[in-house]
Amino acid sequence: MIVGLIKEGKRPADNRVALTPPQCKWLHQHIPNIKIIAQSSSIRCFTDEEYKRAGVEITDNIAQCDILLGIKEVPVEMLIPNKTYLFFSHTRKQQPHNKKLLKAIIEKNITLIDYECLEHEDGQRIIGFGFFAGVVGAHNGIMAYGNRTNLFDLPRVYKNKDYRSLINHYFGLKLPNVKIAVTGSGRVAHGVIEVMNLMGVHEVEPDEYLEKKYTYPVYVQLKGAELYTHKETKTYKREHFHNNPQEYRSRFLPYTRCTDILMNGVYWDNSIPRLFETTDIDERFVIQTISDITDDENGSVPINLGDQTIEDPVYGVDRNSLKKSAPYKENSIDIVAVGNLPNELPRDASKYFGEQMIKYILNDLLEGGSKIIEGATIVHQGKLTTKFAYLENYAK
Repeated sequence: MIVGLIKEGKRPADNRVALTPPQCKWLHQHIPNIKIIAQSSSIRCFTDEEYKRAGVEITDNIAQCDILLGIKEVPVEMLIPNKTYLFFSHTRKQQPHNKKLLKAIIEKNITLIDYECLEHEDGQRIIGFGFFAGVVGAHNGIMAYGNRTNLFDLPRVYKNKDYRSLINHYFGLKLPNVKIAVTGSGRVAHGVIEVMNLMGVHEVEPDEYLEKKYTYPVYVQLKGAELYTHKETKTYKREHFHNNPQEYRSRFLPYTRCTDILMNGVYWDNSIPRLFETTDIDERFVIQTISDITDDENGSVPINLGDQTIEDPVYGVDRNSLKKSAPYKENSIDIVAVGNLPNELPRDASKYFGEQMIKYILNDLLEGGSKIIEGATIVHQGKLTTKFAYLENYAK
């Protein structure tokens, strides 16, 4: 089985990889029926030379590969017909900007397995970059608050060599008595909480967070039951919520009255209640900085007005007009919204991603599939699978 690591073609460029050079070397040593080749690329966080030293063939032509591993959406003109691809297609929510991509995948008789859809039996995602998105998003949120208040200063993540270098900046960092709300319970939230702990921010319970004032920095983690409640029964059941989100309302509004920084890590689609509405932004709404790590435009954070770049990650939203402005203005709420946050720590993020790939996915992929892989296959040999048949009109 020949597995190819494709060159990323989407712009802005993504420098992460599905498998690192040491992981490729390990696979060649331990799995006899696999050969990994890498399409030559000048933008990867690992160089062609590092892959060569690990025993990986470097080539421009990857047409001989059986399986092609990427990260971001593959440009239509780079798709090779009749191949099996794994990448984040961002089509399951019928995202408008990727309609042409899914249509081309069908027309080119391609099999598409989407990383985002690889799930355990209980619905938990298996593979992704969420943890490092949480790490970078938390750092950037705290950094933006420091820039707004001029109370402390943090450097940019991407200017550090790796995660270990980054956390050296947290030693001796003294944060003011801020209150930070962390939403979600998945990998993103785990990454945020890692940074909170490294920065010496103390966790408190939701009721105490709402009622008390503190002389030191604190955070509260708000999971499903703290964020949503059924409109009629006033209860929360996880499975029922995921099947019937339109029957629930948000419980987040009281936290907007006492929170300085919001770190948002909840999954969202347009059937799920937003954390708050734009009409809730009044004199009682005291949040100054929002790091929208899951980054859905007009999504769970309705004042997410679109992506920024890694180099320029923060913009303001005017409290009165709700229009985009420069950040750090007196009457603005600062928004950190970047779609490729893990690119700021690409080597660490790629290592983490590849470990999950090897542990849970690769063997089944090489041996012809599994229920997990079947459940993540959006298109099989040019046809939408039953699970994703709802995408038919979108793909047209």
